[in-house]
Amino acid sequence: DEFEGRAPGTKGEELSVKYINDQFKKIGLKPGNPDGTYTQEVPLAGIRGEPKMSFAVGDKITELKYPDDFVASSARLRPEISVDNSDVVFVGYGIVAPEYGWDDYKNVDVRGKTLLMLIGDPPVPDPKDPSKLDEKMFKGKAMTYYGRWTYKYEIAAQKRAAAAIIIHETEPAAYPWQVVRSSWGKENFELDNPNKNMDTVEARSWIPLDTAKKLLADCAQNFDALKKSALSKEFRPVSLKATAYIEIKQQIRSFKSHNVIGKLEGGDPKLNGEYIIYTAHWDHLGRHPELQGDQIFNGAIDNASGVASVIELGGAFTKLNPPPKRSVLFMATTAEEAGLLGAKYYTQHPLYPLEKTLADINIDGVNPWGKSRDVEDLTDGNSTLDDLLGQAAGRQGRVLKPNSEPEKGGFYRVDSFEFAKAGVPALHAARGVEIIGKPSEYGKQKRDEYLAKHYHQPSDEVDPAWDLSGAVQDVQLLFEVGHQVANGDKFPEWKAGREFRVKGSASRGH
Repeated sequence: DEFEGRAPGTKGEELSVKYINDQFKKIGLKPGNPDGTYTQEVPLAGIRGEPKMSFAVGDKITELKYPDDFVASSARLRPEISVDNSDVVFVGYGIVAPEYGWDDYKNVDVRGKTLLMLIGDPPVPDPKDPSKLDEKMFKGKAMTYYGRWTYKYEIAAQKRAAAAIIIHETEPAAYPWQVVRSSWGKENFELDNPNKNMDTVEARSWIPLDTAKKLLADCAQNFDALKKSALSKEFRPVSLKATAYIEIKQQIRSFKSHNVIGKLEGGDPKLNGEYIIYTAHWDHLGRHPELQGDQIFNGAIDNASGVASVIELGGAFTKLNPPPKRSVLFMATTAEEAGLLGAKYYTQHPLYPLEKTLADINIDGVNPWGKSRDVEDLTDGNSTLDDLLGQAAGRQGRVLKPNSEPEKGGFYRVDSFEFAKAGVPALHAARGVEIIGKPSEYGKQKRDEYLAKHYHQPSDEVDPAWDLSGAVQDVQLLFEVGHQVANGDKFPEWKAGREFRVKGSASRGH
């Protein structure tokens, strides 16, 4: 509790950064920042907003109630946000995906408009069997980046829309409205960029399904019919004959947060200018004084366990004699919970060239339930790193399994995604569920119980009943993968048809 839930910009950050810094020093890692320190400053802004939203259809004005009927925020760092008399346009799933021949905007000019859009990827039925999804379109059941809400706001900004509103539905979102409500109701963080994030949409919002249905009915439109029409490549934006008014008063505090980085110099003078990086985020959700009882979100599994793993990996690599040929970086990132901001900042301001960075191996939560026969690949086989993971798992007598819940898009919600976006092959493995010596359902039950009861709750705390032999097994596995890359004779490669391949090939000069 002394660390107060490790929120960026608090005493908890100071204590966390000092602890990781001291540990990196103690195990013999050199300062990871070329300026001679173990930290990289990350400029952040904490934003608390008071939003208002209303819609006008003809003479009827509907004021929405916050946070029951809507949530809204802005990444723009200014005290007042205003969207006034903006035409509302329904843009289906709000996706432009040339590789699928898909464009929900169809060259319609949406500058200054308020865009209403559906959540997730389009669940396009398989033409041969309509009861299944078409695997050739948006990876079937699996989520692609086009399904992430972050993408939808990004493309809306590129199209110079004033506001983007996502219609929340529990099933495709994989979480209920209350999750959106609570995560958007507190202080949110953004990178404090020199342009004050003026290249983002003025306002980004979610509304629950009931609110959307009522608004559409006022516009003489039917939600189900619109949703059905959006499942086709032929879909065109629909003007709703409504105007939106959004106002947000924002309190903004700017501060410096920190990524913490240690470095092990490679032993081969020809190769030590190439890098492998292990990442885990140190931040969590801090303290919520309005709660009764325990107010501190300790985030033991998420992600004190990942940082402990990275420190252990650093210790193991420093003991190698001879050292690996390539240099190995160990980084604890800030503000992952706020939207992967520490990792994003590092990829925008890398301390070592990204084109010389062969791999990111990310750890976000360990398996505290005992050794497993399996390990899950959350990276969905994106690169040859996944092949190395499978081979290393085989040497442990384990089986590499595909992501059991691809529709949740786990890979897009962890730091490795920012490295992948920047073209660096990235790996994120998940805990296995076939726990040795336990009934077949035990591991899955434990994982589901953690997600339902403890994930992002004050109860994510160290439990004396944990069996950390499974965590050790996973850390040894990721050590093996990193060691292979650090000494290997070829760069990891993106696989054909993967969404990050183009960027990766360009940045690596292939």
